[in-house]
Amino acid sequence: MVREETVFGPIFSRRLGSSLGINLLPRNGKICNFDCIYCECGWNRDGLADRRLPTAAEVRGALESKLRQVVADNIHVDSITFSGDGEPTLNPEFPRIIDDTLALRDLWLPDAKVSVLSNATRAHVPEIFEALRKVDNPIMKIDAPTDEAAGRINRPAPGYSLGRTVEALKRFDGDFVLQTMFLKSRDFDSSDPAQIAAWMDLVRLLRPRRIMVYTIARPTPEQNLVKFSEEQMRSLVQPLLDEGFDIEIRG
Repeated sequence: MVREETVFGPIFSRRLGSSLGINLLPRNGKICNFDCIYCECGWNRDGLADRRLPTAAEVRGALESKLRQVVADNIHVDSITFSGDGEPTLNPEFPRIIDDTLALRDLWLPDAKVSVLSNATRAHVPEIFEALRKVDNPIMKIDAPTDEAAGRINRPAPGYSLGRTVEALKRFDGDFVLQTMFLKSRDFDSSDPAQIAAWMDLVRLLRPRRIMVYTIARPTPEQNLVKFSEEQMRSLVQPLLDEGFDIEIRG
């Protein structure tokens, strides 16, 4: 499994264009409170070799060095994106790192957006919520509309509560991006009528400014997962499109 440096790229992102990545997790490991069946970083059990998290000072130094380089080389960057090998908000210095990143962005790449790809499990924590509110694109995940279904696709750590996540996301007042993976496994199907209806009800409740619907694009730890076509996904979300929701569909 290829692991990411603390600052990496830019790489092309289906959702964000030219993306300069920031990995707040171990350079040679994985730390996440989800263990998603589709995660390109593999199972959590396979990422135990390194448990050291980068400090805020280390992230700032690596990011400033990379920003100097991309500016000198005239490399276009659409987004500075927190992703990496696991859940970025698990880094205990996440709020400080967000403040540092915004300051460096303003100095070096003022036209770039700052984005955070998160599973939203810690959005209820006050300091995490405040940090997420500062970035341009807080991209929050809900793949399944019930705890039971989330257990089959996301395999969350004990204590996960979809209800708690939804209550936290309501506090964004719609000013966030919702991302959802569509796939089919032996015991999970995004297109199940009850599943898709319940998910659409959550969308209507939260009213995110944009929705990113996507499917498998890279090797997955669970075998025999079925990806959806863009046409299938469009058909599934057509009621929301008809209601005026801004939905980006990526195959």
